[in-house]
Amino acid sequence: MMNKKLKETHVNPHLSVAPKKIRANSCKLVVPKNISDGSRKLAVKYGSKEIEYNLIHVKRKTMEIAVHPDSTVVVKAPLQSDITLIERKIIKRARWILRQLNYFNQFNPKTPDRCYVSGETHLYLGKQYRLKLSEGPENCVKLSRGFFYVTCQNKPTPDITKKLLNQWYLKKAQIQFAQSMDRCWMKFNNLGISKPKLSIKQMQKRWGSLSSRGTVTLNTNLVKASKECIDYVVTHELCHLKHNNHSPEFYELLNSVIPSWEKIKHKLELSMV
Repeated sequence: MMNKKLKETHVNPHLSVAPKKIRANSCKLVVPKNISDGSRKLAVKYGSKEIEYNLIHVKRKTMEIAVHPDSTVVVKAPLQSDITLIERKIIKRARWILRQLNYFNQFNPKTPDRCYVSGETHLYLGKQYRLKLSEGPENCVKLSRGFFYVTCQNKPTPDITKKLLNQWYLKKAQIQFAQSMDRCWMKFNNLGISKPKLSIKQMQKRWGSLSSRGTVTLNTNLVKASKECIDYVVTHELCHLKHNNHSPEFYELLNSVIPSWEKIKHKLELSMV
């Protein structure tokens, strides 16, 4: 599943967009720029608008277009894919791409970067808590009565506070994610599939993923979301054990387990952007 990321099939599996007729000269290619993840930054012209996107060539059979909350469009294409075919696919889905960009733009201004100073609010399980920093005999983080109490052996600094808070989040994630897996698995243990292993790590673009070996990996930052949202992400990945795609069968299974998944997904995107 995508972290803060809206894949084409995620909005509406039955979405069918009929693109406007595009003139042959309406597609404009900008000078490629290499990005740290190995992708190239390109753009295509769609009417009066220009759609910038990051192109990544990967070992896969199909092309994927994903729109992220930071307004980046990422295109993953099979190795040796012809750029003309890639552009045609992007133009064909241009209206959908622009619609998703407009959707995420409604959340601007986004949450400002954290400074890790006293009085600043931070999320845990969907609720906001204020930081209270102090010096003490040991480095520790405690959550009590609406506050994160962060104690440092030396004078608290943003870097030390961030490190301590991230360590605290990781410990809580291990507990909360394991409990979520146990809750969600109860609805899957009669489908003839094995319970997956659980892994936790920081991820930039995904809330969760399922490996080819059947390991569910969850983003540490997901512990900042509500339990309902955590269960949605876990359930989404568990559905992939049965359907390793976003086919109608996948969404049929997801709907049967969480009928209100679209509302929960929207809540996750709204609260965590």
